[in-house]
Amino acid sequence: MRISLFITCYNDTLFPETGKSVVRLLERLGHQVDFPLEQTCCGQMHYNTGYQVEAAPLMPRFVEIFKDAEAVCIPSSSCVAMIRDHYPKMAEAIGDPGLLKAVDELLPRIYELSELLVNKLGVEDVNAYYPHRVTYHASCHSLRSLHLNDLPLRLLRKVRGIDLVELQGIDQCCGFGGTFAVKNGDVSAAMLADKLRCVENTRAEVCTAVDNSCLMHIFGGLHRQRTGIKTVHLAEILASTEEEASQ
Repeated sequence: MRISLFITCYNDTLFPETGKSVVRLLERLGHQVDFPLEQTCCGQMHYNTGYQVEAAPLMPRFVEIFKDAEAVCIPSSSCVAMIRDHYPKMAEAIGDPGLLKAVDELLPRIYELSELLVNKLGVEDVNAYYPHRVTYHASCHSLRSLHLNDLPLRLLRKVRGIDLVELQGIDQCCGFGGTFAVKNGDVSAAMLADKLRCVENTRAEVCTAVDNSCLMHIFGGLHRQRTGIKTVHLAEILASTEEEASQ
C-alpha cells in the first residue's frame, strides 16, 4: 500500500524521531511511504484556541494535498480528531459543495497509527523488540474522540522483550490540553501531579502514548522531579528491532 504521512506540528519541530519511526515501521511491513513536502498544520491549535476563521484556510489546503492519497497516517490522535470532528463542519460553513464532497471522500482514508496497523492493515505483531519496562498513557482524544480503546495496547503486547505495566487511572487526563495548560496552569499542574504519581508507581522505565503533546507535558514533570523515566511515542517502540538494539 502507498501511505502518505502527515506529521503534526509537535512531531515536526520537537519530536522528529516519531515521523522517522513511522516510516521505518511501515517500510519494514512492506508499504511505500510518501511525505508531501507542502504539508503544514491541520489547524487544530488555531481552531481549539478560538481562532476558527484563521484555521479555515488550512482545511482546504490539507484536503487538496492529500486528496489522492490511498491512506493517510497521522501519528497523533488529536490531529485525527480535529480532521474527523471539525473538517466537515468547517467545509459546510464555507458553503462549497465541492469542498464538502472532497472532505467526505477523504475522511475514510485518515488513520491514526494504531488504527492503520490494526484496523486497516490487519497487523498486531509488527516484529518489534523493546526490552524495557513500559506503561501506556491513553490520551483524551484517543479515548473520547477516536475511541481507540485497546488498539495501542494490543500492539504493545506483541512487542518482544517488553515488560508492559498497567497504568492506574489510564483514562484520566494528564492536564495538558493544549492552551489549557497555559490558561489554567494551577488546575493543569494538579492533574499532572496525579498522572506523574501513577506513572511512578508502575516503576516503568518508559511512558508511552499516541500523542507527543501529552508526552511532552508528562516528561516535563518527570524531568523536573528527576525520576529518570523517559517518554517515547508508540511509533518509536513499534519501530525498534532486536537488530537495532544489538548495534
